[in-house]
Amino acid sequence: MSFFISPAYAEGAAGAPMDSGMFNMIFLVGFGLIFYFFMWRPQAKRAKEHKELLGGLSKGDEVITAGGILGKVVNLNDDYIVLEVSEGTELTFQKTHVSAALPKGTINSI
Repeated sequence: MSFFISPAYAEGAAGAPMDSGMFNMIFLVGFGLIFYFFMWRPQAKRAKEHKELLGGLSKGDEVITAGGILGKVVNLNDDYIVLEVSEGTELTFQKTHVSAALPKGTINSI
């Protein structure tokens, strides 16, 4: 006799689903903030410090290059720097390859 009674099925969920467009927007903004604070901002700060370092160089400063060469600044122009790495030996580098300025007397103490 039960074959005359049609089965009853439950309808969809009672609660309203979260708007997927809003979730995607929040996800995108969160990803953008993470990218800004962990990648872009520290790199921009480092680039600013390096630019200030290069702008403050003058004759007689002792520097180290990205390749690890220590030298004393002999000559400067806009793009290049001439370093005296030993007495009578001068090498020319691009200014951008200077990685750090050293305290005076560092080369003599080594």
